[in-house]
Amino acid sequence: MTLLPHFIQIHTLHNYPAALINRDDAGLAKRLPMGDAVRTRISSQCLKRHWRTADDRFSLSSLGVPMAIRSRQTLELIRDNIVEKGINDELAQAAVEALRNNKLLDASKKELKGEDALKTGQAILLGKAEIDYLVRLCVDLAKEYTESKALKDAIKKTLKEKKKNIETLKHASGLESALFGRMVTSDVLASRDASIYVSHAFTVHEAQVENDYFTVVDDLIQEAGELGSAGIFDTELASGLYYGYVVVDVRQLVENLEGIKGEKCFEPDMPAEKRELSGQVVRNLLHLIATVSPGAKKGSTAPFDWAKFVLVEAGDWQPRSLAASFQDALPLKRQENDKGLRVRAIERLTQEMAAMDEAYGAPSSRRYLSLDEINVPGAKRVNLKDLTQWGEEIIHQGSC
Repeated sequence: MTLLPHFIQIHTLHNYPAALINRDDAGLAKRLPMGDAVRTRISSQCLKRHWRTADDRFSLSSLGVPMAIRSRQTLELIRDNIVEKGINDELAQAAVEALRNNKLLDASKKELKGEDALKTGQAILLGKAEIDYLVRLCVDLAKEYTESKALKDAIKKTLKEKKKNIETLKHASGLESALFGRMVTSDVLASRDASIYVSHAFTVHEAQVENDYFTVVDDLIQEAGELGSAGIFDTELASGLYYGYVVVDVRQLVENLEGIKGEKCFEPDMPAEKRELSGQVVRNLLHLIATVSPGAKKGSTAPFDWAKFVLVEAGDWQPRSLAASFQDALPLKRQENDKGLRVRAIERLTQEMAAMDEAYGAPSSRRYLSLDEINVPGAKRVNLKDLTQWGEEIIHQGSC
């Protein structure tokens, strides 16, 4: 009997010099106090955003699965789509006001009309299939009820009657929500549990930041032979080696993508085709995590990097991060016979993992990619192609 692994864990080390990848509300590099030092960090939201929107041959959109739209203006899009289907502006507006005021996209108790009704209080993630369903529902009712009040009453009644149907539509809420989840305050739409958990990446050493002072040259002043600039500015730059950690809940992933209840994912007779898409997602995700950089200030810092180290574990036990490897920040100054910061970081990770194995056992299968000549006990060294292929195969074959 072969069974799917319950969890896949992905540990990475990325290096970014002189970059401002993720900023706080003051425009400074995001920070994280940890252990004996303050570190710079990259938020999970930032990482997920760039993996979702990456445009290459391993992008999520290349899988041929309907994506989703995240916006506060989704009702405006629905109204425009209703008009495109031949419904007049007045009825289209009445339809979206009814959707809004009956708590489809917003739990607010305040009745809104006109332009105020077209924007929700928060950005809502809706799958294209969900949007198409709502448009079709409103168009069908608008053809039957040709006065605004009657249409609003009909939509209110229909939303109550079809609440279970609309909740079931969460399986059509787009690939993004299947992977990273969806939280809604609506009384009608259903929230969705994430199948991929992403931690904030942080530097394995103390924060290294520098205030970069710069000027913008004024070409016309220069041509006139005068000194001067168009502006004087400063920004913060940070450098660091970042530890990242991602968990794939395989059971939840298959459930979200295929509508199969979690416990059935472990039944040996589950058709292989029901695991195919999940395998492709894991393959592409591994590639994206390793090669896609969260880029800010691209024009002035070129903050692009491929992972220098990737460790992937597959097993059934509850996941455990290796972040505690860096509870004590790695010293930055190089000592005599020092192997370098990156190798020291990998050694810290492997030591932590070995100690965990000794205490709890080694309940997972492992593969790793490394640019450095280093051995990871109990893990097979591979290249990125073989690593992503292994990730896909353990889902397809139901065994790691």
